[in-house]
Amino acid sequence: MKTRVLGKDGFEVSEVGLGCWQIGADWGEGVNRDIAREILETAVNHGVRFFDTADVYGAGRSEGIIGQFLKHHEGPEIRVATKFGRAPGVYPDGYTEDALRRGVDGSRERLGVETLDLLQLHCIPSQVMRDGAIFDWLRALQQEGAIRHFGASVETVEDGLMCLEQDGLQSLQVIFNLFRQKLVTELLPEAEAKGVGIIVRLPLASGLLSGRYTTETTFAETDHRNFNRDGAAFNVGETFAGLPFETGVELADALKAFLPEGMTLAKMSQRWILDHPAVSTIIPGASAPDQILRNTDASDLPPLSPELHATLTEFYETRVKDHIRGAY
Repeated sequence: MKTRVLGKDGFEVSEVGLGCWQIGADWGEGVNRDIAREILETAVNHGVRFFDTADVYGAGRSEGIIGQFLKHHEGPEIRVATKFGRAPGVYPDGYTEDALRRGVDGSRERLGVETLDLLQLHCIPSQVMRDGAIFDWLRALQQEGAIRHFGASVETVEDGLMCLEQDGLQSLQVIFNLFRQKLVTELLPEAEAKGVGIIVRLPLASGLLSGRYTTETTFAETDHRNFNRDGAAFNVGETFAGLPFETGVELADALKAFLPEGMTLAKMSQRWILDHPAVSTIIPGASAPDQILRNTDASDLPPLSPELHATLTEFYETRVKDHIRGAY
């Protein structure tokens, strides 16, 4: 597993990290604590050194499981990023310095740390970020030693560019994959120029880019890939990258025509992301240990050819972008 540095003067992260929404078990079939621990152990054993979680994943359950794992972990240092801003009573209009401090204290307690490695604003309203006070509160927490770095998870290019104007911003977390390429032309170059790290969520577009789904694939009633596929609960872009499910399956199947010999669609998709130098790490999730093995190899693959990159860009421009829904 190769590593990169998260932003200017940041900390080292594995090129493939682990998104820990699933181990919070607040959607889908759920993941029990034993399996969650096995997922974390498998990830670390395969070179993963970066976990991404949030205070609302399982109402703190994800953070708590990670905290217990770290308490007994004696191997290489693991960096953990968490998030604030979507908890009941905070989202959409309860953003105060006191609420932020209580959120940070809760995350520190569940993770069992004095200082959070990275605290990210969790897709909070644009106006709250535009007002700017919340960034002042983050800088105060940083000076006090409660957080080491701060960043923002965003839904749109416009929000990302707005955050890049803030002094001290360490990272942006974005949706970026073969089905969501808009960031290439403006946001990624600007982040790279300013020394801000990029954390990529949904690298496989909620599993579409694994190439394993068919139009007959079904999901549990409580799985966001069921209840949010048309944006009924939150931004539709967080589910299947904003594509209608059947369209996404068709497009994923079409991408298989471009696979280099011996490479799966999932590996090509993740390697494509890592070929962008602005990217620090990708954070695919996992609900079972064996899924880790399908993701971590991407770091060791050679870069895709310039010709293939050009082909994949053309595919997005001509066949994908007009189908994307939601904030982007």
